[in-house]
Amino acid sequence: MPKKVVKVLVEGGKATPGPPIGPALGGLGVDIGRIVGEINQKTKEYAGMKVPVEIIVDLETRQYEVRVGLPPTSMLLIREIGVEKGSGEAGSKSVGDLKREQIVKVAEMKLESMNTTSLKSAVKQVLGTAVSVGVTVEGKHPKEAIKDVDAGLWDDLLKKEGS
Repeated sequence: MPKKVVKVLVEGGKATPGPPIGPALGGLGVDIGRIVGEINQKTKEYAGMKVPVEIIVDLETRQYEVRVGLPPTSMLLIREIGVEKGSGEAGSKSVGDLKREQIVKVAEMKLESMNTTSLKSAVKQVLGTAVSVGVTVEGKHPKEAIKDVDAGLWDDLLKKEGS
């Protein structure tokens, strides 16, 4: 069965039948309005963020499947803080402070798409992104938080989460 995979980046909950979705699906004989509705339903929790979406269309039956990816780690951190965007001067200016639990939450969300199966490694990757976004963790620079993770100071939180 030949399938066509259409990959687009849409703003959460705000997909439209216009570009990029409409033109990509136009000649495939599928109900674009219904697909857009499903995309918006599946991405509404990511309002204000760009979300990767795959639409897989079976060219014979016209059946389709919508798969929604996760926004980039930086966008998830920004959403956790509740600001519009990261710091333009991440080295010297912070846009907000997160709790350790929030960092672990983002790491758990992204774990499946990361190059690791270890929650501890995923947390360290998220903390690395926190550096570039301009986020502190419980008042500490993320690099200090990474040292704390390495020293085992987050182990209680990481074990509790089943890792």
